Amino acid sequence: MKRVFDRFKDMDWVLVLTVLSISSLGLLTINSFSSEDPFFARQLALISFSLFIFFAISMTDIRFLRRAGVVITFFLLMCGALLFLLFLGTGPHGVQRWLDFGFFSLQLSEFAKLVLIILLAKYFTKRHIDIHQFRHIFISGAYAGVFFILVFLQPDFGSAFILALIWLGMLMVSGMSLRHLGLVFISGIVIFTGMWSFALQDYQQERLLSFVQPYADIEGGGYHARQSTIAIGSGQVFGKGIGYGTQSQLRFLPEHQTDFIFAAYAEEWGFIGVVLLFILYGLVVWRLLSNARRGETNFETLFGMGVVIMFISHMIIHIGANVAMLPVTGTTLPFMSFGGSHIFVSFVALGIIMSMRRYRRLVSRDGMSKEVTIM
Repeated sequence: MKRVFDRFKDMDWVLVLTVLSISSLGLLTINSFSSEDPFFARQLALISFSLFIFFAISMTDIRFLRRAGVVITFFLLMCGALLFLLFLGTGPHGVQRWLDFGFFSLQLSEFAKLVLIILLAKYFTKRHIDIHQFRHIFISGAYAGVFFILVFLQPDFGSAFILALIWLGMLMVSGMSLRHLGLVFISGIVIFTGMWSFALQDYQQERLLSFVQPYADIEGGGYHARQSTIAIGSGQVFGKGIGYGTQSQLRFLPEHQTDFIFAAYAEEWGFIGVVLLFILYGLVVWRLLSNARRGETNFETLFGMGVVIMFISHMIIHIGANVAMLPVTGTTLPFMSFGGSHIFVSFVALGIIMSMRRYRRLVSRDGMSKEVTIM
């Protein structure tokens, strides 16, 4: 019994309670929608299940993730699953983002983000001394590029872009030179130009064009941006109150439980509520960085930094789209947006970090020697 208590004591409870607070704000916002919508009950069940998995992983020794064979196996399985999804996936408007199992579905792009973080953490850990060599940028980019292409073809431009940001961010924290960083950005511009001409579908081009001129066609590509900014602005300082957000209640705000939950929240909670939310997210990032900095090895540090990059990317893209500063890509807001896959993956990532934290403290408490290399 004492051993179980010690495991719970080793938790970063500031991080856990902060994440649960953000999830609670999301639940309150979702619950304010029409009672005919089943979102609240389903989201509560998803969070409860994900929290159970979080505690289970946090009490499990996850050092096996350092093994090259395990990492490659995850990579190959993820590639196979994404390929399978291209042929048998389901989703609205012709997209193929979900594997439908009847009573639940999986959005594999969310799992791909976590697998990519593990893969890059392993790769950069073994090559941190000569990371300045361009071949490592190319090889790591090839790994990330496989996921990027398979996710983009679904098509899921938002998740593909986040995969690219995870790769770029982990390159930067691994010690990439500024000269190589410039080459990466130039390559990105060339690739985007090619994608615009040959890969982006009409509705994706329309969303990007509506970003440049969001109100040029308020009944078409600019509709989402207009309704979202109206919702946020109408919240003013103190908000309209829970359940009194007219843009979401009257369905002017599309996808208010997922893609535009920030706008729905800001309308009901106002500027004060938005500041509170930003403080909570700031605490999450601070605690994740703190845990990453104290990682037992470089692998733990890089993994923690990868999770930070993933969450920050989601926040910036989601909020940016909601305030009409970025294109609408259907990106979720961490721990708030309705949906099982992103909630589950987020808690799994936190569970892995808590396991790393617990192992580090157990090593220190038992007087064992630290690992200095990763095989």
